[in-house]
Amino acid sequence: MNAITVQTKARTHFVDITDEVQRFAQKKNLSDGLITVFVPHTTAGITINENADPDVTADLEVVLNNLVPWSNGYAHAEGNTAAHAKASMMGSSAQVIVEDGRLCLGTWQSLYFCEFDGPRTRRIWLKESRS
Repeated sequence: MNAITVQTKARTHFVDITDEVQRFAQKKNLSDGLITVFVPHTTAGITINENADPDVTADLEVVLNNLVPWSNGYAHAEGNTAAHAKASMMGSSAQVIVEDGRLCLGTWQSLYFCEFDGPRTRRIWLKESRS
Protein backbone atom coordinates (compact mmCIF):
# COMPACT_ATOMS: atom_id res chain seq x y z
CA MET A 1 0.00 0.00 0.00
CA ASN A 2 1.31 3.44 -0.91
CA ALA A 3 0.63 5.87 1.90
CA ILE A 4 1.55 9.23 3.31
CA THR A 5 1.27 10.17 6.96
CA VAL A 6 -0.16 13.43 8.24
CA GLN A 7 0.12 14.76 11.79
CA THR A 8 -2.78 17.08 12.51
CA LYS A 9 -2.56 19.78 15.16
CA ALA A 10 -6.15 20.61 16.07
CA ARG A 11 -9.67 19.18 16.22
CA THR A 12 -10.28 20.67 12.77
CA HIS A 13 -7.25 21.00 10.54
CA PHE A 14 -6.96 21.33 6.76
CA VAL A 15 -3.58 20.04 5.56
CA ASP A 16 -2.40 20.77 2.01
CA ILE A 17 -1.08 17.44 0.69
CA THR A 18 -0.63 18.48 -2.95
CA ASP A 19 3.17 18.37 -2.90
CA GLU A 20 3.21 14.90 -1.32
CA VAL A 21 0.82 13.59 -3.98
CA GLN A 22 2.93 15.18 -6.73
CA ARG A 23 6.04 13.48 -5.29
CA PHE A 24 4.15 10.18 -5.37
CA ALA A 25 3.42 10.67 -9.09
CA GLN A 26 7.10 11.34 -9.73
CA LYS A 27 8.23 8.36 -7.62
CA LYS A 28 5.91 6.09 -9.61
CA ASN A 29 7.07 7.64 -12.93
CA LEU A 30 3.43 8.32 -13.72
CA SER A 31 3.37 10.32 -16.93
CA ASP A 32 -0.33 10.11 -17.78
CA GLY A 33 -3.15 8.65 -15.73
CA LEU A 34 -4.97 9.15 -12.45
CA ILE A 35 -4.09 9.19 -8.80
CA THR A 36 -6.74 8.18 -6.32
CA VAL A 37 -6.32 9.72 -2.88
CA PHE A 38 -8.24 7.79 -0.22
CA VAL A 39 -8.69 8.55 3.48
CA PRO A 40 -9.29 5.36 5.53
CA HIS A 41 -10.73 7.21 8.53
CA THR A 42 -14.36 7.89 9.47
CA THR A 43 -13.69 11.30 11.04
CA ALA A 44 -11.50 12.77 8.29
CA GLY A 45 -11.93 13.49 4.60
CA ILE A 46 -10.39 14.87 1.45
CA THR A 47 -11.28 17.86 -0.71
CA ILE A 48 -9.93 20.02 -3.49
CA ASN A 49 -10.18 23.74 -2.86
CA GLU A 50 -8.42 27.10 -3.08
CA ASN A 51 -4.80 27.33 -1.94
CA ALA A 52 -4.07 31.03 -2.44
CA ASP A 53 -5.89 32.47 0.57
CA PRO A 54 -5.70 30.69 3.96
CA ASP A 55 -8.96 32.38 4.90
CA VAL A 56 -10.75 29.90 2.60
CA THR A 57 -10.00 26.91 4.83
CA ALA A 58 -10.68 29.01 7.92
CA ASP A 59 -14.05 29.95 6.44
CA LEU A 60 -14.76 26.31 5.55
CA GLU A 61 -14.22 25.44 9.19
CA VAL A 62 -16.71 28.14 10.24
CA VAL A 63 -19.30 26.97 7.70
CA LEU A 64 -18.95 23.31 8.72
CA ASN A 65 -19.14 24.19 12.43
CA ASN A 66 -22.30 26.20 11.79
CA LEU A 67 -23.87 23.36 9.81
CA VAL A 68 -22.76 20.62 12.21
CA PRO A 69 -22.01 21.93 15.72
CA TRP A 70 -19.79 19.76 17.93
CA SER A 71 -22.52 19.34 20.57
CA ASN A 72 -26.12 18.99 19.53
CA GLY A 73 -27.62 16.15 21.56
CA TYR A 74 -26.19 13.42 19.31
CA ALA A 75 -26.58 9.78 20.39
CA HIS A 76 -23.14 8.45 19.34
CA ALA A 77 -21.39 7.36 22.54
CA GLU A 78 -17.89 8.52 21.53
CA GLY A 79 -19.08 12.12 21.31
CA ASN A 80 -17.63 12.80 17.88
CA THR A 81 -20.74 12.65 15.70
CA ALA A 82 -19.96 16.06 14.25
CA ALA A 83 -16.60 14.75 13.00
CA HIS A 84 -18.31 11.78 11.32
CA ALA A 85 -20.87 14.05 9.64
CA LYS A 86 -18.24 16.51 8.39
CA ALA A 87 -16.09 13.67 7.03
CA SER A 88 -19.12 12.37 5.13
CA MET A 89 -19.75 15.83 3.73
CA MET A 90 -16.17 16.12 2.44
CA GLY A 91 -15.95 12.55 1.18
CA SER A 92 -13.29 9.91 1.63
CA SER A 93 -11.55 10.13 -1.73
CA ALA A 94 -10.58 12.29 -4.68
CA GLN A 95 -9.10 11.52 -8.07
CA VAL A 96 -6.62 13.78 -9.81
CA ILE A 97 -5.63 13.57 -13.46
CA VAL A 98 -1.89 13.37 -14.16
CA GLU A 99 -0.64 14.60 -17.52
CA ASP A 100 3.02 14.85 -18.53
CA GLY A 101 3.94 13.86 -14.97
CA ARG A 102 2.10 16.76 -13.33
CA LEU A 103 -1.11 16.88 -11.31
CA CYS A 104 -3.84 18.61 -13.32
CA LEU A 105 -5.22 21.08 -10.82
CA GLY A 106 -6.57 24.54 -11.45
CA THR A 107 -4.38 27.58 -10.81
CA TRP A 108 -5.64 28.04 -7.27
CA GLN A 109 -6.47 24.42 -6.39
CA SER A 110 -4.82 22.11 -3.87
CA LEU A 111 -5.65 18.76 -2.33
CA TYR A 112 -6.54 19.03 1.35
CA PHE A 113 -6.66 16.36 4.00
CA CYS A 114 -9.52 17.41 6.31
CA GLU A 115 -9.19 16.49 9.98
CA PHE A 116 -12.32 16.73 12.12
CA ASP A 117 -11.38 14.76 15.25
CA GLY A 118 -7.77 15.68 15.95
CA PRO A 119 -5.11 16.14 16.73
CA ARG A 120 -4.07 12.74 15.40
CA THR A 121 -1.61 10.91 13.21
CA ARG A 122 -3.43 9.91 10.04
CA ARG A 123 -2.69 7.86 6.93
CA ILE A 124 -3.70 8.66 3.37
CA TRP A 125 -3.61 5.91 0.77
CA LEU A 126 -2.53 6.61 -2.81
CA LYS A 127 -3.05 4.51 -5.93
CA GLU A 128 -1.99 5.30 -9.48
CA SER A 129 -3.79 4.23 -12.63
CA ARG A 130 -2.03 4.54 -15.96
CA SER A 131 -3.60 5.67 -19.23
